[in-house]
Amino acid sequence: MTAVVSSLHAQNDIPVRSLPSEIFVTVKKGATDTIPWKWKYGGSGNLSLAQSSLRNWAAGGEDFSMALTSYVNSFLYYRKGKHSWDTNVDFNFGYVQTTSNGGRKNDDRIAGTSKYGIKLDSAGKLNASMLLNGRSQFFDGRSYYSRDSSTLISSFMSPAYAVISLGLDYKPKPELSIFASPLTTRLTVILNRKLASLGLYGLDKGHRYNLAPGFFATINYQKDIIKNVNYRANLNLFSDYTDNPQNVDLDMSNNLNFKINRFLSATYSLDLIYDDDVKLFGPNSNSPALQLKSNIGIGFNMSFKTGYARM
Repeated sequence: MTAVVSSLHAQNDIPVRSLPSEIFVTVKKGATDTIPWKWKYGGSGNLSLAQSSLRNWAAGGEDFSMALTSYVNSFLYYRKGKHSWDTNVDFNFGYVQTTSNGGRKNDDRIAGTSKYGIKLDSAGKLNASMLLNGRSQFFDGRSYYSRDSSTLISSFMSPAYAVISLGLDYKPKPELSIFASPLTTRLTVILNRKLASLGLYGLDKGHRYNLAPGFFATINYQKDIIKNVNYRANLNLFSDYTDNPQNVDLDMSNNLNFKINRFLSATYSLDLIYDDDVKLFGPNSNSPALQLKSNIGIGFNMSFKTGYARM
């Protein structure tokens, strides 16, 4: 089974991030005039100082570290009749300072998700959908053993992941989305020959790509639980039909955002990964384990202008 792991230092750990629920809205132009939109576009960004902690993290890294991180999201949504098309692109970049050995590293991720859907009911709660997701990184990721000793563990397109799924998307409430697909192909790529020779990320030594057919499901939830506090969760499950399908890969992210004022916010995140192909833990470093990463930070928020079009 292809491993769902990524570099702490240059690759974010979520293999698939589905798009938030969006509904068809109108833009008020005047007291009695509204304009239905077909296209909606915009984005947001964040710059924060954060502290991270790890447990059983396959990508390597310090148990505790300080980082200056930035996050940018852009989106493009389309609505017309029964048809919808949602696209999101996320970019993360961080400068990490470890607390124990003085190592410095870059932490970056580039990821995109595009989902096309056709309504199957009048309420729009059930959609037949096709989902395409990809993610990788720009810079090298390294695992630091001391101030002057490190090992390359990831690089541009090494690894890179792509998921193509055909399935059903169920949205019982605006804040909840459940997508399930028995027709999924997951591609793992390692372009760097040196990394490919090590047999990392679930690939055999010397192999630079792997295609895995399987079952994929993702659950997304986002809601303001109390005033100025937003909770966002994403759970991804994948079963490889060709390699122990009973062993399901799990990847979950939890994010809390505490809005302080228009520009300032505090954040907390908890990420969990379990993949039985990642056998790096235990007394003999040959057993799988639940991987945990938590992050707490404070930073500045930036919102880009949201636009609408009737084309």
